[in-house]
Amino acid sequence: MTDTAPQTDRDDPIDRDGLAPGFWKTTRLEDMSGAEWEALCDGCGKCCLNKLEDEDTGEVALTRVACRLFDDSTCRCARYEVRHAFVPECIVLSPRTIPDHAYWLPATCAYRLLWEGKPLFDWHPLISGTPESVHRAGVSIRGATVSEAAVDDDDWEDHIIDEPV
Repeated sequence: MTDTAPQTDRDDPIDRDGLAPGFWKTTRLEDMSGAEWEALCDGCGKCCLNKLEDEDTGEVALTRVACRLFDDSTCRCARYEVRHAFVPECIVLSPRTIPDHAYWLPATCAYRLLWEGKPLFDWHPLISGTPESVHRAGVSIRGATVSEAAVDDDDWEDHIIDEPV
């Protein structure tokens, strides 16, 4: 586990200032501004975990094997703006692409929850007011991953985890 100082609101990499309170309750995903869309990310890091999909059932299992660009101490992509130069297969989640990707998104993911018509959890930074709440709630994977550079693809099954919820 990595020892890191807790984040403060000033450390939030997502600019949530100036957004209308409760915008996610009244604005459809496809009508959100870029800032509103980005603010939905709770910073759990689970979308950066490699997943295994059962070919027969379609069931998706999370592994603790994280993308090589994932920063385990911050639960963020270390190269988010230029990630496609290093990981071309990294998806761009948008209102247009969410129907194709919702099935593998974490059950706690705000994008998935809102797409399914469900409310956000109280620990979501938009509700709690702090990006640290997702970690305090035990929902993030901060300090719990291993880099894909350190694990053979054939060994990912050895790293399947239950989704922290």
